[in-house]
Amino acid sequence: MQNILIVEDDVMLNSGLCYNLQLDQYKTVSAQNAAEALEQIKTDGFDLAVLDINLPDMDGFDLCKKIKAVHDIPVIFLTARDLESDVVKGFELGADDYITKPFSINIFRKKVAAILRRCGNQKGESIYSDGNLIIDFDKLTVAINGVSTILTSTESKLLKLFTANANTVLTRQMLLEKLWDNEGNFVDEHVLTVYINRLRGKIESDDRKYINTVYGMGYMWVGDKE
Repeated sequence: MQNILIVEDDVMLNSGLCYNLQLDQYKTVSAQNAAEALEQIKTDGFDLAVLDINLPDMDGFDLCKKIKAVHDIPVIFLTARDLESDVVKGFELGADDYITKPFSINIFRKKVAAILRRCGNQKGESIYSDGNLIIDFDKLTVAINGVSTILTSTESKLLKLFTANANTVLTRQMLLEKLWDNEGNFVDEHVLTVYINRLRGKIESDDRKYINTVYGMGYMWVGDKE
């Protein structure tokens, strides 16, 4: 049974969200502040976190960063903050959806189901292939026309992010945050550029491009999977 963390300080709304998700056969754990949420994350495994932003003890954006530093699980922001800048920030932090209040509970349930289904499918995929390019994420190898090359762990992680988000712009900030691990090892802007160029050297040719630069924003994976 998939486990969902609900972080919402409105007790009635928290209970209502849990009740409706339980109707869909999910297990739910509620927290009314960031401290409770972080304690739950340490002791329980979750498949999804639903976060309010205006929490009493911590901004929900900061909570999202802390959660993803421990477990890189899908996140939905469910909040009254509807400014465009807040929505953009939410997605830059790696949110899978940003829902503003008031909202339809039925649409919310459908979105939760879609995200869990999509992420569950991605989690089970260790091979990417388009007939020309084959990536084995378990063995950290990439092969083009039968010629295999070893990937570093960071290169593999980058490719996983790209292939899981095909035809979607991934901002440089988003990639940097995803590559920053919980042991304090991080990639800066210059090193990210180096990794992107190395990847292009390993997987691209004059007649086949996979990573497009979206100027002023970031990068987009444009390869087509079979």
